[in-house]
Amino acid sequence: MGSTNGNRALAKSYREKFGWEMPTLKLARIMYKENNLAFKDLDSARASLRYLEGKTGRHLIPRGIEKLPDRPKNPYNLPKSDEADWSPYVIKDAKKILVLSDIHVPYHNIKAITTMIDREGKEKPDVILLNGDLLDCHSLSKYVKNPKMRSFAEELEIAGQLINVLKKELCERIILKLGNHEERYQHFLWTKSKELIGVEDFEMRNLMIKRAGDIEVVSDKRIIKAGHLNIVHGHEFISSSGQVSSVAKSFYDKGKASVLGGHHHKTSEFTSVSMNGEMTTTFSSGCLCELHPQFMPINQWNLGYATVTLDGDYFEVDNYRIEKDKVL
Repeated sequence: MGSTNGNRALAKSYREKFGWEMPTLKLARIMYKENNLAFKDLDSARASLRYLEGKTGRHLIPRGIEKLPDRPKNPYNLPKSDEADWSPYVIKDAKKILVLSDIHVPYHNIKAITTMIDREGKEKPDVILLNGDLLDCHSLSKYVKNPKMRSFAEELEIAGQLINVLKKELCERIILKLGNHEERYQHFLWTKSKELIGVEDFEMRNLMIKRAGDIEVVSDKRIIKAGHLNIVHGHEFISSSGQVSSVAKSFYDKGKASVLGGHHHKTSEFTSVSMNGEMTTTFSSGCLCELHPQFMPINQWNLGYATVTLDGDYFEVDNYRIEKDKVL
């Protein structure tokens, strides 16, 4: 059984990992399930979180917590709102981030991923961000399905295997951002299996953790912050159909801030300088998947990935292309 201080430190790490918006009881269940030797029971796990949140009648904030999040003020007793908290996910304790977008397991490009590992294995990033569409979720799509394609269960297993290779060869810390293809699973539950909604075992987060071990999962189209850089998959922006001539320019037009994203499978960069001399640069990265899929064999996609190097809040993006097994 863990010590009181150890349990409170564990509670602090879970609250920072999953965010302050997650209900205490739900987080306590996750924490107890993953650390059942550290806590006597579910109530003791919940008590550690309540201590952290200042709900135990204390007058002092726990040591190590600068400020508890502000609670919504409602002096006029307005009816309860279902407004969601859309606070960004902040990457902490990392100087170099390897950003891999649009792998689309099981249609991943083995040569491109091998080329990326060969290069980045020498650099050893602090964290790998799988920036959306790790999975393809073909069988859950609303479009006509090819029955010969792999099942969703097979996709999950392959994705878990791939993550474990990345952990072994590059970096133990993995952040998985859910993209529009992973959202196909959530949409499938909403329309086909409503009874499973809310069952934690069937949440995408837990499906992936079961197969890939300890990973951080970012959902609900949340922006990821790496210093002053905003990282998105790309589906967070509503875009018109068809090919975008300059993806990075479209990111700037929609976000008006420094952004790195994927989604469009194209490498591009755009810089704008305001009349006050303030520079904003946006980037789109290439993909690591099949370039000529059956549904769109002719396109403008390219293989690629990006790295982000941080110096405090300042960032440097290296946006690489892969061609003929070479990183350019």
